Amino acid sequence: MGRTLDAATLERILEVTRRLAAPFELSEMLGEVIDAGRAVLAADRGTVFLYDDKTDELVVRVGTGIETIRIPADRGIAGECARSRQIINVPDCYADSRFNPEVDRSSGYRTRCLLAVPLIGHDDSLVGVLQLLNKEDGTFDERDEKIAASFAAQCAVALQRARMTEELVVKEKMEHELSLAREIQMGFLPREMPRLTGYELAGTSRPADETGGDTYDAVSIDDTKAVLLLGDATGHGVGPALSATQVRAMLRIALRLGAGLDATISNINDQLEQDLADNRFVTAFLGVLDAVAHRVTYHAAGQGPLLHFRAASGTFDWHKSTTVPLGFISPLLLDGSATIDLAPGDILGLITDGVFEYENPDGEQFEEAGVETLIRRHHEEPMERLVELLLQEVDRFGDTVPQADDITIVLVKRLPA
Repeated sequence: MGRTLDAATLERILEVTRRLAAPFELSEMLGEVIDAGRAVLAADRGTVFLYDDKTDELVVRVGTGIETIRIPADRGIAGECARSRQIINVPDCYADSRFNPEVDRSSGYRTRCLLAVPLIGHDDSLVGVLQLLNKEDGTFDERDEKIAASFAAQCAVALQRARMTEELVVKEKMEHELSLAREIQMGFLPREMPRLTGYELAGTSRPADETGGDTYDAVSIDDTKAVLLLGDATGHGVGPALSATQVRAMLRIALRLGAGLDATISNINDQLEQDLADNRFVTAFLGVLDAVAHRVTYHAAGQGPLLHFRAASGTFDWHKSTTVPLGFISPLLLDGSATIDLAPGDILGLITDGVFEYENPDGEQFEEAGVETLIRRHHEEPMERLVELLLQEVDRFGDTVPQADDITIVLVKRLPA
């Protein structure tokens, strides 16, 4: 392919290689590659198209005199270079049907000649395409192609390294931020449950991801009453976590203002209906435990089934939701509150579907039956211990299957007389 490179050119390429070995951020590295390419090949302008294998596009992150653009990886001269992995030398761009003059028309620049060089990484993967425009003293020749091939091999590895470093930094930053978000979210959960005479309360929440869409709360109104909240936002992750935390925050504000049960859940619903996207909602239980009347008065907005273990008979009642999920429609459809009366030894269980729908390796779900078996066997244990045992049993049931949904459990027991 022509004569070998002269010593001066080789020295320039080696100098570029030494410079590219320095630690650069990806955007800086792209600029270095373009500047070096222009200098080594005496080109007027340059562009690096990075290949995005997720979208099969060539992406311009940095260019000389042009804005960032995306093009399909099978379009134009750059696309053909990427597809064929061969250098493409166009001595007269306007005489070549593959050339798109739109960029020239929009920028006022005129491209005479063009050299497109594939950037292939050390693992033979496509990193991108280096495109150089307008040789200063004419057109690009075979010697320029040879220089470009040698130069591109160095640039591709440097870009690949910078790209991997950038992805690692982004990943580590995201993991740190998610860890911080989890810490904040878990900090919103009750540090201890209310102490009501004759009752024992316990709760826990375990997200499927770093953050989750479940929440719970228990707040003493006075020495004999406490408000109970269980919320489950659609999905799991950061977005649902924000929705769940918003519900808990609005409940606390309503309690400070002295709002009743109906007004509280209605106002929370109306605000969520304004804030959430059409495909988002929150299922929630909101109730008041009266330790004197031994009754829970509640609304279950799409949240169910609710467990009521009757200690005297060893049987279970499963209560359905009483209205639609929060944020679904406004005003919320309320037809009076529901009640559950608790006899000595009875247990009220507020449990999200992450427990009921937990699957084992055979695709079978834990379901209500799994909860019944565990509680019937261990209902005399302290509630904190019973929560632990229920989590352990779900994990044992799932075996090697990872947790797919957020899990939240709140248990309320009326102590035996």
